[in-house]
Amino acid sequence: MPVFFLALRRLRGPLITLISVYAIAVFGLTLIPGVDSNGNPWRMDFLHAFYFVSFMGSTIGFGEIPYPFTEGQRLWVLVCIYFSVVAWLYTIGRAITLAQEPAFRQAVTYGTFENAVRRIDGPFYIICGYGDTGRLLVRGFIQHNTRTVVIDNDQEQINNLELADLTLYVPGLRANVNHPNNLIAAGLNHSRCAGVIAVTNSDHVNLKVAISSKLLQPHLPVICRSEIHDVGINMESFGTDEIVNPFDIFADRLAMALHSPANFVIHQWLTSASNTPMSEPLFPPKGRWILCGYGRFGKAVQKILAFAGVEATIIELDPKRTHAPEDTILGRGTEAVTLREGGVEQAVGIIAGTDDDANNLSIIMTARELNAELFVVARQNRQENDALFQAADVNLVMQRSDIIARTIITRITKPLLAEFLQQLPQNDEESTNVLASRISAVSEQTARTWTLIVTKSQAPALAVALFKGDHITLSMILEHTPDAPNKNCLPLLLKRDHVTTMLPAITTQLEHGDHLLFAGTRSAEKRLTWVTGNANALDGVISLFQPAAHTSPVS
Repeated sequence: MPVFFLALRRLRGPLITLISVYAIAVFGLTLIPGVDSNGNPWRMDFLHAFYFVSFMGSTIGFGEIPYPFTEGQRLWVLVCIYFSVVAWLYTIGRAITLAQEPAFRQAVTYGTFENAVRRIDGPFYIICGYGDTGRLLVRGFIQHNTRTVVIDNDQEQINNLELADLTLYVPGLRANVNHPNNLIAAGLNHSRCAGVIAVTNSDHVNLKVAISSKLLQPHLPVICRSEIHDVGINMESFGTDEIVNPFDIFADRLAMALHSPANFVIHQWLTSASNTPMSEPLFPPKGRWILCGYGRFGKAVQKILAFAGVEATIIELDPKRTHAPEDTILGRGTEAVTLREGGVEQAVGIIAGTDDDANNLSIIMTARELNAELFVVARQNRQENDALFQAADVNLVMQRSDIIARTIITRITKPLLAEFLQQLPQNDEESTNVLASRISAVSEQTARTWTLIVTKSQAPALAVALFKGDHITLSMILEHTPDAPNKNCLPLLLKRDHVTTMLPAITTQLEHGDHLLFAGTRSAEKRLTWVTGNANALDGVISLFQPAAHTSPVS
């Protein structure tokens, strides 16, 4: 509606001119006398006059109605034709000019965006920032049939969103997320808004988004990207639900790879896209490492290496600015002389951790020429450089956009998986190795993970059977018998009354309200969904385990 009134205000002059020309033409035709078919005097009424002027003024072409005109009428019509054509050209020209005005186009875009958000009838998340991370988030949510709304201050990014080949429509708006009104336009006050995700390149912008969201809608979950610890602490102080620091997350995973390779590879398998090749276990060598770059990433990694008892030689171009240790070697690490000074020939691993992808690739290539046996860890800053880092054959890549997106999508769409991964390091090494073997046996490719909640809405047949008092175990719904164990589906976690059980035994008796996390193949997921949702199918499965207690199928 504001766009409509804006157009009326801008076109006020042309519309008044057009209406005046039509009014004068109609009034003149009613005053000028004519004759009917019998030669009697006749005057055109307002209906006939308005009808005639309507198609005359638009130059559609016409006949003289209802009777042939007199010379006076034709002279008047001739004058009116020229005036109406000029009025139309004036009005159309102003309308075209208005349509090209940036302010009007922005108003139309804003109104269209608000209407699109208003029509969303399912849960959706507001994503602030459509860079590398935002693109991965949108595609990840679409894979889980979750709607999203995007705001970004860069029109090029919004253009990329509109041109993206997405199976769900994603409303996008070029706007400053610092302004609360833009968050409201994106659906912050919408009843179906499920949360706000701030992943812009600026920690301070993400902080402002978190503050605005928590003030306007305190109950909504807010997830923010933060690479500066002070800003992260500020976010945490007023209740930001999740703060994702990609450098700290990667450092923790590097520590995991150093201490428990099996734990690390399980994490990689369960958070990677399903039906992709399973990554090989990593075994980072123990010994002296070289760390190139001592910014936020370098500090996080160096802290983990020190905690693991791994010696690291630091190479930094600006030690004073980054507060690097006194024994830091001055340089980028792209030069052979600098790497030799750092002892690259005797090192077991190197970390290319600067904020420039070209420098990191140069460090890798130069270091391998000096020591081909190095274990290489690299920081990748731009997703567009994927092909280059794959060609460099890096052992472990820190792609912060991928880390942030995976972390957020896992915690939102698979909260049980997030709990499982959080508790996984508590297992001893032997148990973790056994678990890795069991997961790898599920499928030749990366296994799927899914959640089953024992309720009437998600597992109606199972919920009804439990309500009637039937004793049903995990082995029954998995059709796991001693003679034919189900290797394509592995129960990873059971959550019951806020108590979690890792790797529940298949003899575990199920209860209403249980939350179960599984890993397996797509066919195993479909089979489990069918068995727990179809009463006849479930009864048939139970009969295999309890033939004596078998009753007729429930129709």
